[in-house]
Amino acid sequence: MQNPILILFLALFVSKSYSQDCSDLFISEYIEGPGQNNAIEIFNPTSNEIDLSGYVINRYSNGANTGPQSWPLSGIIASGDVIVLGNGQTVDIDLGTYISYAVDSIFYSLLDDHCTGDYNSNSTFYFNGNDAITLEKNGENIDIFGKVGEDPGNAWTDDTTAGFTDANGGTWWTKRQTLVRKPTIKKGVAMNPIVFNPVAEYDSLPDATYNGMGYHICDCIQTSILDVNKNSYIVYPNPVRLGEDININATSNITSIEIYCMKGTKILESNKKIISTSVLSKGTYVLHINFDSDKLTQHKLIIE
Repeated sequence: MQNPILILFLALFVSKSYSQDCSDLFISEYIEGPGQNNAIEIFNPTSNEIDLSGYVINRYSNGANTGPQSWPLSGIIASGDVIVLGNGQTVDIDLGTYISYAVDSIFYSLLDDHCTGDYNSNSTFYFNGNDAITLEKNGENIDIFGKVGEDPGNAWTDDTTAGFTDANGGTWWTKRQTLVRKPTIKKGVAMNPIVFNPVAEYDSLPDATYNGMGYHICDCIQTSILDVNKNSYIVYPNPVRLGEDININATSNITSIEIYCMKGTKILESNKKIISTSVLSKGTYVLHINFDSDKLTQHKLIIE
């Protein structure tokens, strides 16, 4: 006979340790770039707006498992939207043995919240590839990037032989990289992992890639009919078969339609409401719809 107390304990443990799909915020993008161009993007996969009071980003430096540097979040994040938080150092600082360089102006302009540029005041966004980052809600982790308590060397890598540390070499994945959470990921990692395999949940983009900051594509948000800033529109069919036409209709006047690949490169631009996919390839894209009201909507497009 099964032990009912043990079953209850396990049920409570699982429910506390793992959030349900699309039920809470999670880290959607990680940027560790040149200089101090470091940022974390947070995504709201739920169907409701979320008050950010009580949410905190923590940095555990060089294998530490206590005493993190923390940055509290604030404001409201809408359903399907993101907030980008990053380093706000706007001037070069001579530290004697080396110079801490200012962040790039384009990078800075894409941030929604700028952490102070004074390391001694708050160093949360001075991570350098071997620091664990956690997203915490009311004192409990709801997502973890890296492994708290582990110093992987210079960075976590793709090397399975060393538990994804750089002890045996391997390609750096968390230093001088932009990592985007895969669209199939629908929740954060609440428990500290046995090993942190960045390849499993993130796609790697080249160093200093910033043009994906500010939006995230996730399977949690797949509705084809939306109302954004009173610009109601419909995209159909979606998913669409390669070679077929995409139709975009809206209550407001559409000035242009742009299609971007997941790396942020513009593939196509048109002022027509019917677009042929014959010039594209199978895959996932980001569809930008621009209205004459200067409003922009971003939509996930799948070509099969």
